[in-house]
Amino acid sequence: MTNPHATVLVVDDEVRSIEAIQRVLSDEFEVIGARNAREAEEVLKGELVQVILCDQRMPGESGVEFLKRVRELWPDTIRIIISGYTDSTDIIEGVNNAGIFQYITKPWSPGKLIDCVRESANLWRLQHEAAGVRVEMKPVSEAQQKVISDRRRNQGQSFGFDRIIHRSDSPLIGAITLAKRAARYDVSVLITGASGTGKELLARAIHQESARAEKPFVVENCGALPDDLLESELFGCKKGAYTGAYQDRIGLFELADSGTIFLDEIGETSPAFQVKLLRVLQEGEIRPLGAQRPRKVNVRVISATNRDLLAEVAAGRFRRDLYYRLAAFPIHMPALRDRIGDIPAIAARMLTHINQSFNRQVSGFHPRTLDLMIAYGWPGNVRELHNEIQRMTVLSDGNAPLVPDLLSPAIRNGEPPIPDAGTSGPRQLKDIVAAIEKAAIETSLARHGGNISRTADELGLSRVGLRSKIERYDLRRHCNVNRASSKMWDLAA
Repeated sequence: MTNPHATVLVVDDEVRSIEAIQRVLSDEFEVIGARNAREAEEVLKGELVQVILCDQRMPGESGVEFLKRVRELWPDTIRIIISGYTDSTDIIEGVNNAGIFQYITKPWSPGKLIDCVRESANLWRLQHEAAGVRVEMKPVSEAQQKVISDRRRNQGQSFGFDRIIHRSDSPLIGAITLAKRAARYDVSVLITGASGTGKELLARAIHQESARAEKPFVVENCGALPDDLLESELFGCKKGAYTGAYQDRIGLFELADSGTIFLDEIGETSPAFQVKLLRVLQEGEIRPLGAQRPRKVNVRVISATNRDLLAEVAAGRFRRDLYYRLAAFPIHMPALRDRIGDIPAIAARMLTHINQSFNRQVSGFHPRTLDLMIAYGWPGNVRELHNEIQRMTVLSDGNAPLVPDLLSPAIRNGEPPIPDAGTSGPRQLKDIVAAIEKAAIETSLARHGGNISRTADELGLSRVGLRSKIERYDLRRHCNVNRASSKMWDLAA
């Protein structure tokens, strides 16, 4: 097995270079940044580092000079040089004096960088196993343990259930309650819901609250790759297994060993691939492309889809046996239009992060802006909301609250959005019309604070007709109905 918790130290005087590498590697590795050799040595004194990525040209001391010292003091660490220059002298000196394992030139590609670090981490592990030392049993100093514990604690704060913003009466409560219960037990979880509802965020929270929290959480979008590449990405491959396989590739299932793998858009996979995935789940082992023998893996699977998988099963597009393997514990994420009461708190948190990212100090939202945002149906859900706030922040001047004029025209003019056509493929016209009607009523109710009379007037309906449609579409929770009116409502119904 690889060492899924390999720690990578990135040494570069350019902060943005460190951040770019961290973004690429952080899903699979513990990544620490250092601005110079002195900072890097402090990290090495208190942390068990498997791989160093070091820039060659830094103020004060070159990468090769620093790695020569690393070779003397921490000889087990795998050393890699990254440079925008291809000076043969540097390369030769690095190989001969610093014992570098790879020389990566800028601009590097994310895929090649990940492959290189994976290979380096695997080499570190093999060296230790050849010496009779299991990686998991290697002694860890108190200082190292504190660094690791602090980092994991911070990660838990970033991805725990507390990071999922909602009100106490939010429809999201049901999904979170189920997810917290599922987190305690090692069962497969299937998260359903429209795109942008936060399925990956919920999956990360489940992992973080599980017994596997200190193990890897690995993500793959199954809809983004054709079958052959998806198989290679998940299960790995041997060198020469197919055109372009220039070296052994460790699959994500193997990298996630003892942890969790999140398979997003699982409903987009082909029947042929579903057969291969089913075997992995049944047997608990993978066979990399071109390999002669399978490898055992212990991985919890959380999958997600924006499709109705039971409908896909009925239509013969998704395997029934695979569905029941994945959906041992199904959880549905409600659309943002079904939890409009959460929008102000979500928007405020998003604006805080966007201010930090853009180095801005926008002070909040004009009340009318929030009203219009609440009234809108958000077919793109939380992701669309984030993009809208980001756009408004870019367009705004100064630090004043975001005003309605900055909103996109559809939101500013109160136009009901075209609703999501559904998650189960083509539907009949009557279903699409019903969805549009539901969205229009929901939007109007939100605009008028749940007032039945005003909503009926705006839509050209009688109160009785509107009430009938509200019952049909289960929208009563969006209505402002007092106790007396509630009794009359029930009598009328």
